[in-house]
This record gives sequence, structure tokens and C-alpha cells, in this order.
Amino acid sequence: MPVPLAPYPTTPAPYSPTTNGAQSQLVCSGCRIVLMYPIGATSVCCAVCKAVTAVPPPGTEMAQLVCGGCHTLLMYIRGATSVQCSCCHTVNLALEANQVAHVNCDNCKILLMYQYGARSVKCAVCSFVTSVGTSPSTIEQKLST
Repeated sequence: MPVPLAPYPTTPAPYSPTTNGAQSQLVCSGCRIVLMYPIGATSVCCAVCKAVTAVPPPGTEMAQLVCGGCHTLLMYIRGATSVQCSCCHTVNLALEANQVAHVNCDNCKILLMYQYGARSVKCAVCSFVTSVGTSPSTIEQKLST
């Protein structure tokens, strides 16, 4: 005897963001991926790990940094001086944009970020130490004045 086929499942209603379509993002408290959510939401459920992450109150400015221990993207409230990674527990120094500088590693050419005023920076990828702020032209200018 033939078995009746189940009808195709109905398609879900299309996603309808807030009236102006404004969205924000935060890092999942479970698996640490970046989640997008509509402005006004109070919590976000991750589609990957199903963890529910609370959304910071409106008006809270967030910043991001990459953990120096495990390279996980961390989000934190702007103005914090340090951020502890929930994955590897490394305490990371949180510097404002005007307190950091950038240079390419002299060995592997990856872009490095370091505290403004430092003399050198060690690459986390290849462990090469790149000198910063002490180029020959800078030294010659200091000696000639």
C-alpha cells in the first residue's frame, strides 16, 4: 500500500529587521564568533552553539581586540584598561587608538600593533623582533640637531 508523502515544509517568514535596518554586533559568549543582531534586541541566540548572549545596554560603546594568548577576538566596553580572555584567561592590555602604533614585521611582513613609544615589537607569528622609531634617518636627524 502506498505511503502518503509529507508535504514540503513551509518556508519561514523572511527576516524583517527594525524599521531602519540598523544592526550591531557582539561576540557569542559560548563559541566566540561575531553575531549580528537588530538594534533594540536584549539578547541574541547563537545559531552555531545555541548560547544566549546578553546585549549591552543602549549607548554602551564597545571596542575589540585580539587576545595575545589565543588570538580570539574579544569585545569589551570602551574605556576598560584590561580585558581577560574567557578562553585562555590571558589578561590583555586594552589601549585606546591614540596609544598604539602599527608597523610591518621586518621578517614575515604581517601588520603588528604595539604601544606607542616602544623601541621594538616581537612578532607573535614568527617571533622576529622589529625595531621601531630608530631608523637611520631618525638617528641622523637627532644627531644633527
